[in-house]
Amino acid sequence: EVQLVESGGGLVQPGGSLRLSCTASGFTFSTYCIYCVRQAPGKGLEWISATNNGGGTSYYADSVKGRFTASRDNAKNTLSLQMNSLKPEDTAMYHCAAHNPYFPPRVDRFKYKGQGIQVTVSS
Repeated sequence: EVQLVESGGGLVQPGGSLRLSCTASGFTFSTYCIYCVRQAPGKGLEWISATNNGGGTSYYADSVKGRFTASRDNAKNTLSLQMNSLKPEDTAMYHCAAHNPYFPPRVDRFKYKGQGIQVTVSS
């Protein structure tokens, strides 16, 4: 059974930082590009990062570029997302996802997606 389990979310003040983690099982993690996607209240899914299977290259949406950094540890089947300089508009449910035939990914075409974790940025 494929599982992607997110952790590390919570409430943070504007300008603060959080580090999300995603632990995968049930598929060969090291062979997949791993994505982070988010869904803000009342809005659709938005992909925010994509990290290639070796971990050497990550791509970011303009909305988070320069503030968020993704990294992966294939030995531990984990992806981390360091989020700095958080803004209220970063408030969303954050998911990790994999297996998408498109790049940039079509958010309706992920074969694997975790249940997500809430991040709230508020004073």
